[in-house]
Amino acid sequence: MDERIYVDNSATTAVSERALQAMLPYFRENFGNPSAIYSYGQEAKKALEDSRRIVSKAIGALNNEIYFTSGGTESDNWAIHSVCKLKGEAGKHIISTEIEHSAVLRTLEKMRGEGYEISLLRPDKNGQISAAQLENAIRKDTVLISIMMANNVVGTVLPIKELCETAHKHHIIFHTDAVQAAAHIPINVRSLGVDLLSMSAHKFHGPKGVGALFVRVAVKPAAYISGGGQEKGYRSGTENVPGIAGMAAAIEEGAENLQNNARHLTALRDKLIEHTLKIPGIYLTGDPANRLPGHASFVFEGGKEGARLINMLNDEGICASSGSACSASSIEAPHVLTAMGYDKEIAQSALRISLSRYNTEKEIDTINRRLPLLVDELRRRKEKTIL
Repeated sequence: MDERIYVDNSATTAVSERALQAMLPYFRENFGNPSAIYSYGQEAKKALEDSRRIVSKAIGALNNEIYFTSGGTESDNWAIHSVCKLKGEAGKHIISTEIEHSAVLRTLEKMRGEGYEISLLRPDKNGQISAAQLENAIRKDTVLISIMMANNVVGTVLPIKELCETAHKHHIIFHTDAVQAAAHIPINVRSLGVDLLSMSAHKFHGPKGVGALFVRVAVKPAAYISGGGQEKGYRSGTENVPGIAGMAAAIEEGAENLQNNARHLTALRDKLIEHTLKIPGIYLTGDPANRLPGHASFVFEGGKEGARLINMLNDEGICASSGSACSASSIEAPHVLTAMGYDKEIAQSALRISLSRYNTEKEIDTINRRLPLLVDELRRRKEKTIL
């Protein structure tokens, strides 16, 4: 039995048993190509369309508004490129935020190279963006607003409904990266009003390498990958049927247990935060109230010691992180924290503990016992080095 404590679920999650069982038949028994007209193919095609129905239901969408992708990064890229192609004649101004995932920020940099002007909104100290900020940034040539639903580094949940209403008041298309939010907090694309929404299965106990892009039926996506015409001709390539079936099972399971999971995670998270903040010189980052149920993030006085603390935790069998998994090997301060006003040295002390429904109170108790001792040891080592 693996005795490690895994608390980096914002990076990736374990595939649930339900998702695994949903996938298995499509590796061996029902392995057909969904584009084939014989029975093997039609069985795979049925699985594909059943999965599309399940995913759409989980977020309040129509079946024909879901397009399967390889994950959140592709979904973000496709969303931005689609709107730019669709609205290219209307203007070349895009609004986003300084705290977006690199899948959005680097795509926007690419669009800047193609002549687009990019306005990045700066968050407040809690990682929030207000509707008033957005209103002030909108111009006559703004064609797209892309703002994440929940932040991967600090766990802040943003006011997407209000931000979307502001965008639509000016008839601007609104995209949200919901990779951290899907199957963790309630999402209904109709009540939120979003036009495009990105998801990734491995963030909610589905498999890696599969995701989805919601595109409101009135906003047609641009063709993204050329080939055999799959995904209604917009995203060619033989569909990852096992992965898609696993994603559908995972999001359905998450939606069915959303409230119970949230209660469980919030209780564990709050216990962790309460104990961690008793450590002198350690501070909670992100919105103290509007945050993901299982997300706790901190910085601590001393600076530049985040990576060392992560390694010390790992030596104790506790798998945590300092921020985005996409930049885990970098010694750079998380850009989200510097955007929120933390100096680079403090930002390099970041600690992110993100929980899943599989975490237990016993595990939190273990972390609460070990973390203060490790921080104290880290500080004593630093003092010896200075002396």
